[in-house]
Amino acid sequence: MAEFVLQQFEDIRQPWDDLCRASLSRLLFSSPSWSEVWWQHFGKDSELYLGTVTEQGKIMGIAPLRLKDGILYFIGSANVCDFLDFVIQPGREDIFWDTLLQHLRLSNHKVMDLSPLLPDSTTYRLFTSAARGGKIKVKCLNDDVSVALDLPQDLPAYLSRLNSKQRHELLRKERRLHEEGEVSYEVKAEPAAGDVDVFLDFFRASREDKNRFLTAEMESFFRDIIESAAANQTLRLGMLKLNHIYIAATLCFEHRDEIYLYNSGYNPDYRSLSAGLLSKYYSVKQSIETGKSKYDFLRGAERYKYHLGGSETQLFRCIINI
Repeated sequence: MAEFVLQQFEDIRQPWDDLCRASLSRLLFSSPSWSEVWWQHFGKDSELYLGTVTEQGKIMGIAPLRLKDGILYFIGSANVCDFLDFVIQPGREDIFWDTLLQHLRLSNHKVMDLSPLLPDSTTYRLFTSAARGGKIKVKCLNDDVSVALDLPQDLPAYLSRLNSKQRHELLRKERRLHEEGEVSYEVKAEPAAGDVDVFLDFFRASREDKNRFLTAEMESFFRDIIESAAANQTLRLGMLKLNHIYIAATLCFEHRDEIYLYNSGYNPDYRSLSAGLLSKYYSVKQSIETGKSKYDFLRGAERYKYHLGGSETQLFRCIINI
């Protein structure tokens, strides 16, 4: 018989990581390393409600939850986690869900407010199925959108997917940059000393809203999540140079054979050369060259994502009454 057990991070890191690796879901932001770094920085006003569903002593699912003001949320937040999910062994979703439901019915916690959810996430599929079956009351609301593109085998195939205006403008901007001197773009899995400082400086300088967003606490989170990703070999920090001078940077993470563009920045002195847009184009180009299958621009409907060939997916917020 399966049971729900509350846990601490240090007790379940390895089985949690193993389940992430076995799952077919996209779980970068619900991985143990990401969740723990988030909790260390932003979990102060919540109670940890990290649970496992075990069957015959073996963990077959993780419920990465936190409790705040009587409502259960995912560990994470939409401002730094682009989508979240339960972590479940493939084929055990129904047992996980029934066990979690039984636990919540016996507890005083009757409401879950979970977001952001991809439409193909385990959580969204479980909730909509349970709602159709009358087991729970679910209200699912449109949240933000996420923008991504499936990558072809080579650059000409990618460029052919853009409309003629997009392709012309992109190649024109690239030629103009090359006319200014020597151009190079390097992706680093282990940043050299000072590389993270360069990225954060560009992040602040590129837009005023990013400057306001990067508080001291948020900068500390960025540094720790970058360090964690480097240790897990998922960091892909792209640095664009012109005449051996850094002019833009892209902060990406790799999950399986997919690349996630988490954030970016550029030196405003090179705005006229479209340094920000071109750094993202070179990131897409490098992902194609290294055989990746998807490039995900993540949350938000910024115009450049569509100019680079992305298409959007609706994200959801689901409020569940047990």
